[in-house]
Amino acid sequence: EYMRSPFSCQNHEVYSTLSLGAATFPTDGADPATLLRNADAALQTARRGGGDLLVPYSVELNTQADQRLDIESDLRHALERGELELHYQPQQSLRDGALAGFEALLRWRRRGELVSPAVFIPLAEESGLIIAIGDWVLEQACRQASEWSAHYGRALTIAVNISPRQFTHPSFLPKITDLLATTHIDPACIELEITEGVVMENTEQAITVLGQLRALGLKLSIDDFGTGYSSLAYLKRFPIHKLKIDQSFVRQLAPGTGDAAIVQAVIGLGRNLGISVIAEGVENAGQRALLHLWGCDEIQGYHYGRPMPPREAQRYLRSSDSMVLAA
Repeated sequence: EYMRSPFSCQNHEVYSTLSLGAATFPTDGADPATLLRNADAALQTARRGGGDLLVPYSVELNTQADQRLDIESDLRHALERGELELHYQPQQSLRDGALAGFEALLRWRRRGELVSPAVFIPLAEESGLIIAIGDWVLEQACRQASEWSAHYGRALTIAVNISPRQFTHPSFLPKITDLLATTHIDPACIELEITEGVVMENTEQAITVLGQLRALGLKLSIDDFGTGYSSLAYLKRFPIHKLKIDQSFVRQLAPGTGDAAIVQAVIGLGRNLGISVIAEGVENAGQRALLHLWGCDEIQGYHYGRPMPPREAQRYLRSSDSMVLAA
């Protein structure tokens, strides 16, 4: 309780949290080294749980820690082993029903089995591996967009998620500049998705970087919009093209609900600011109909198409073009 109270430091209020891990002698260890190791395993669990927690050691924690280390060790070799791959989920324009583009989604095939991104992406972030992995994702997406654009004779947008560590890294902008030069791709074919939390952590620096990225001709979008803490005063200063409504607001979408009010507000906000809006997590015709009625620009989700490997995505692209030409 005392730790939650702020204290003053040079005219600033400072808030702190307390995370505790506990190990008991002799149950959890017969020597100081073992006790410290097990207490630290409990402490890391408390931190990952959000802080302000006391977590007692258990055998399961060591098992989880060992599994985590094993996964992280394999992840460090995933690139060189060719285990990473991109799947592409189609996005639909609600104006004419045409294919608007794809989102590139990272997949890791470890020992022949796909690992959930919810498991390995946080590990990549914490370990710093996300920088190299993010570079690889951008390069693959650029080459895929270039290949499809050349083959089908029209520009096709591919959206790529940019991690917080990747966005704030000093090498981010130079690497993108070099990548655009080496792949000779139209920058407008690549849309960088950045979470609102990232751009709000250091707003002025983020605005500068976003401006430089837009000057290169890249498209920019705010991902998971509505789940963070965006300031509307800053939003109008962000040089972005698109807002992406998080799927948590779309999953149970129905008229007259709180989710409906938020979704309609974001669509209205985008319209007034001249920013397009896409809703992710659209899984049925009812959700699509509501979003179309409210003026949402694009949708993404299982209702229109699941994430698919490049060859399958290419077949989807070919059939989508055929459907539009036949319409």
